[in-house]
Amino acid sequence: MDGLFPSGSISVGDQGLTVWLADEPEERRRGLRGVEALPRGVAGLLFSWPSPTTATFTMEGALIPLDIWWFDGDGALIGSTRMDPCPGEACATHRSPGLIGWALEAPEGELDLSAGSALSTTGDG
Repeated sequence: MDGLFPSGSISVGDQGLTVWLADEPEERRRGLRGVEALPRGVAGLLFSWPSPTTATFTMEGALIPLDIWWFDGDGALIGSTRMDPCPGEACATHRSPGLIGWALEAPEGELDLSAGSALSTTGDG
């Protein structure tokens, strides 16, 4: 599982995090479906888009409850959503609260981020 996605470093406010990166369409489609746990030291999966967009997520095939943190095109945290696994096909969808540049999925309750905190990427992010 360590090689499921490339990894990189980000910071949100004053928190430095190692995350998996999903910046290609297939990586964004796959998300954390089928993942039972993140490897030690990986805080979550950071989705990124080449330009601000709206995005819709579903938990179809997800095995663990997740929080998703929404960041606008400038990297400001604009909201979060708690998402529960969905074993079936008629799963709820979770839409971004506006145009976003990034979304960070993390296991439920693992991160405590403040509204307005800035996301910045370093290295491969």
